[in-house]
Amino acid sequence: MFPILPLGNSSLPVCVCVQEWWTHLWLNEGFASWIEYLCVDHCFPEYDIWTQFVSADYTRALDLDALDSSHPIEVNVGHPSEVDEIFDAISYSKGASVIRMLHNYIGDEDFRKGMNAYLLKFQHKNASTEDLWDCLEQASGKPIAAVMGSWTKQMGFPIIAVDQEQVSDDRILKISQKKFCASGPHNEENCPSWMVPISICTSEDPKCTKLKVLLDRQETTITLNSVGPDQWIKINPGTVGFYRIQYSSSMLESLLPGIRDLSLQPVDRLGLQNDLFSLSRAGMISTVEVLKLMEAFLNEPNYTVWSDLSCNLGVLSSLLSHTDFHEEIQEFIRDLFTPIGLKLGWDSKPGEGHLDALLRSLVLGKLGKAGHKPTLEEARRRFKDHVDGKQVLPADLRSPVYLTVLKHGDSATLDTMLKLHKQADMQEEKNRIERVLGAISAPDLIQKVLNFALSEDVRPQDTVSVIGGVAGSSKQGRKAAWKFVKDNWEELYNRYQGGFLISRLIKLTVDGFAIDKMAVEVKSFFESHPAPAAERTVQQCCENILLNAAWLKRDAEDIHQYLLQRKAPPV
Repeated sequence: MFPILPLGNSSLPVCVCVQEWWTHLWLNEGFASWIEYLCVDHCFPEYDIWTQFVSADYTRALDLDALDSSHPIEVNVGHPSEVDEIFDAISYSKGASVIRMLHNYIGDEDFRKGMNAYLLKFQHKNASTEDLWDCLEQASGKPIAAVMGSWTKQMGFPIIAVDQEQVSDDRILKISQKKFCASGPHNEENCPSWMVPISICTSEDPKCTKLKVLLDRQETTITLNSVGPDQWIKINPGTVGFYRIQYSSSMLESLLPGIRDLSLQPVDRLGLQNDLFSLSRAGMISTVEVLKLMEAFLNEPNYTVWSDLSCNLGVLSSLLSHTDFHEEIQEFIRDLFTPIGLKLGWDSKPGEGHLDALLRSLVLGKLGKAGHKPTLEEARRRFKDHVDGKQVLPADLRSPVYLTVLKHGDSATLDTMLKLHKQADMQEEKNRIERVLGAISAPDLIQKVLNFALSEDVRPQDTVSVIGGVAGSSKQGRKAAWKFVKDNWEELYNRYQGGFLISRLIKLTVDGFAIDKMAVEVKSFFESHPAPAAERTVQQCCENILLNAAWLKRDAEDIHQYLLQRKAPPV
């Protein structure tokens, strides 16, 4: 189904087009994913929802689409079992991201005209992707089919490399594209290319696009007039184009003040950090460069920027749990999050919005999990008052408090938490507890949580969250969760076969491993225990395990030395 609702002063007809085959599924789901953000931004601009889109959908799609086991947006579907597999981040999140890029490239007015013509022409009929491109091309006069074909018919996306030269009062930019792969840049002779809408802004006005070009070849040179040597250049303002960016060292260095003084937009501060993190995982830069960049975010006030940074630090922390210096990255996390934690405090202040409440929960949870002593002590005090009935915890503080006391708790803490779960009369509270139970550290208690996941106290659809919580919390939890899934595979598969939860269970359980032999073990297990609806997920997980192992071998020692040096007293 393809319903379109009126927006603003202009409206699109409310009608339904049915896609002619599963190949065009992405147009339903990608469009729906994009327009839900468009509607929220229209009604509540103060929510800064497009920054949340970049964190929740755009970067998720980039991460998945960088794998060799990804797939194009448009997939030929020949068997019913293949349908479930394309209900993934490519159809939804990449689909939404390229429609957002298309909308920006065409402009709102011509996009509306084209959509209006498409919906009128195909109301109550079947339609294909090409039908939409034709209507948008007629409305805009731009080569939509050629541009979008490069994004929907081939998998992956480019990395845009940028270098600069100052010539008098002009800035000369050399821009090139190459396929980006999670294992590094694509260096084969037959390198795919894209027709890439490129936007450029400067520090003179970071919110205003100074120049737009369509990169329709491997490389090009662009002249920006009247850009002085003291101005920085930002490619892809608004983080709208679906690609990664690799700046030259001097260009990246010039952007750091824009992070510190917040003159870069929040969405661009987020995108810059996320790009660098992805480049480090691919071995194109050192992870130490990312840690240095992260330290520039000490003044950051934006929840979504912190959320994305926190997520990437969580990935790094999980990776370094395979080393003997895991505590050093926890200290880095404590140092980075302490200033914002002190600024926010524990209690809400008059005039705060929902994003402030989300940021407080995120920061306190991060500090508590990393072992920040003042946060741990306050969490324990508030948890005791909550359990004793003296002072009920506000809903916004429950997750970080529960997480913190469990992470540093014992069997009595776990028993208390399970009792709270049993007493909870709202499913929201039960889910909140289930998601953090895996934080417990002792091996016997980890096993108790896993057994609880399959008990009658947990709804079948929530079991996956409990097991995933265990796998994502520690090295010991990951091993125990994988063993538990293997030991109980028959029951778990009978519950979830054919649905998306079986894929989610597999991904949450094994994606964090970083040893080559684990990829072999996972592959071997699913060869003897087939899960047709999760076949692509298994391939992606095995690829991620090998990428993690390569990352660890390549950067572990450099990371360790940097973490030691930053705490060493000056000579």
